[in-house]
Amino acid sequence: MALTIEVCLTPELIHQHQLKGKIAVVVDVFRATSCIITALAENVKAVYPVSTVAECLTLGAQGMLTAGERGGIKIENFDLGNSPFEYMGKVAHKEVAISTTNGTLALSKSTDADQIIIGAFLNISATASYLLSQKLPLVIHCAGWKGTPNLEDTLYAGSLISKLIQKSYSLSDDSAQMAYDLYQINKNDLIGAAEKSGHAQRLARFGVTKDIAFCIQNDYYPLVIGKMEGGKIIKI
Repeated sequence: MALTIEVCLTPELIHQHQLKGKIAVVVDVFRATSCIITALAENVKAVYPVSTVAECLTLGAQGMLTAGERGGIKIENFDLGNSPFEYMGKVAHKEVAISTTNGTLALSKSTDADQIIIGAFLNISATASYLLSQKLPLVIHCAGWKGTPNLEDTLYAGSLISKLIQKSYSLSDDSAQMAYDLYQINKNDLIGAAEKSGHAQRLARFGVTKDIAFCIQNDYYPLVIGKMEGGKIIKI
């Protein structure tokens, strides 16, 4: 089987990709997948992504922590928002239900894949090593912003591609080439590039600029995170 990489720039285009027989790497740099990875690094038992606030509250009534945002703002009466810093030192040995504007939607639309891996800069090298060991074609599924592509997720896709095409992978669509080229242009100043994104500018207006710098860090956590049967996300 040829080891190819496709990039889906937004969940609105995922129907154009055949996921069966492939690994989907779902990324929402600002900030859902960065939060999920941080939560697992903080020894959460499992994270359960759901589409709606109501689903999240139902799981909260069963004893889970509730986490999420809409439009970048913490959902009223939830335990946690969508900042990685909210998970630090607060969530060990608990279960978390999370619902976000973009990231959990991308996860819900990736279920036809043989495996779903949670991607972010925070664990990019560990993820790349795992993917190389699996020897399956990939679709990097960028969460984007409300149905449109975004800069930070596309940069992540390009960065991950740069680690894989040095080995045995090749690019199979123009979106993958675009992501790779974008990363090559900006690889020496990823924070500077990411700060130009609309999402980073929204976060800056909310006063959470520290999240931007944190989420762009490479290899902060040496973890591989995946979505398992039953909908839960755990360490692999």
